[in-house]
Amino acid sequence: MLQPKKTKFRKQQKVRMKGNSNRGHRLSNGTFGLKSLDSSFITSRQIEAARIVATRYMKREGSLWIKIFPDKPITKKPLEVRMGKGKGALEYYAAVVKPGRIMFEIGGVTQDIAKEALRLARQKLPVKTKFVVARDYQE
Repeated sequence: MLQPKKTKFRKQQKVRMKGNSNRGHRLSNGTFGLKSLDSSFITSRQIEAARIVATRYMKREGSLWIKIFPDKPITKKPLEVRMGKGKGALEYYAAVVKPGRIMFEIGGVTQDIAKEALRLARQKLPVKTKFVVARDYQE
């Protein structure tokens, strides 16, 4: 049986985000949520901008849960730098979001307020999203 050739350094490639989200695809805390329909990296700045605009619209009534966390470091090399010489410096942190992932949840407000708050938050994000309502919700 042939064994693969062992090298001293393993080259790391950027990973493609394939498939749907296999965790975090159901509402857990709130009654209303914002579900992703695309896959993308969402930066910590985009998450914060969406949080600010949603809480500002709700006028601090009700609760907002952020269900994604930017735990992936994204590196970048400076402009006009030759190839090689190692990995670039840390640029920002991002959250990996796949289709079906619940990104934000809202509870304690009416459906109209939640829908408008999440619509405003949706405009700050680089993915297509969908407004979802819990199954046990009664108006």
